[in-house]
Amino acid sequence: MRNRIPKRIHIIGSVGSGKTTLAKELFLKFNIPFHELDNVVWKRHKSGDIRRTVEERESHLNTIIQLDNWIIEGVHNDDWVANSFRNAELIIFLDTKYSRRTYRILKRFLLQKIGLEKSNYKPTAKIFFKMFKWNRHFEEVGKANFFEKYGVYSDKLLVVHNKNSIDNYFNKYKMEHHLKKGKNVVLNK
Repeated sequence: MRNRIPKRIHIIGSVGSGKTTLAKELFLKFNIPFHELDNVVWKRHKSGDIRRTVEERESHLNTIIQLDNWIIEGVHNDDWVANSFRNAELIIFLDTKYSRRTYRILKRFLLQKIGLEKSNYKPTAKIFFKMFKWNRHFEEVGKANFFEKYGVYSDKLLVVHNKNSIDNYFNKYKMEHHLKKGKNVVLNK
């Protein structure tokens, strides 16, 4: 096990798996800036989003990857994100249950529609139904594609089925840090 918190983390998972929530939690806990791959693909404008060209997208992602520390999160596992997986010190694959992701898609849409949750896009019925389609595609195709392409990074891959897995992983670093300083350790329950 490493003796320091990873500073370059790539989080991947389906729609509703908890990628953005986890990225925000890790940012708050470790002060590592996070970047959403959707915002690498799209230039966000009030008048409407504009898709970046392939060259712009790759240049933007490579600029992020050159930073000393980052969290990159997204569903994408296409070739254009390969450098992110290669350069990550830790890859977190959120393997959240399909039914939980489906529930989160519904909950998110309702919260966005009534203005209680912010989104980078306009929450339309069209997007809402596409999310179910993307969720199913990830379950049937995307997950297998990820492990086929990026299974070579098994030494830095953490597959997560629940929040406890993440907490346990990062508590190990907390415990090692305190033990080195001769402090008592109380792990979160």
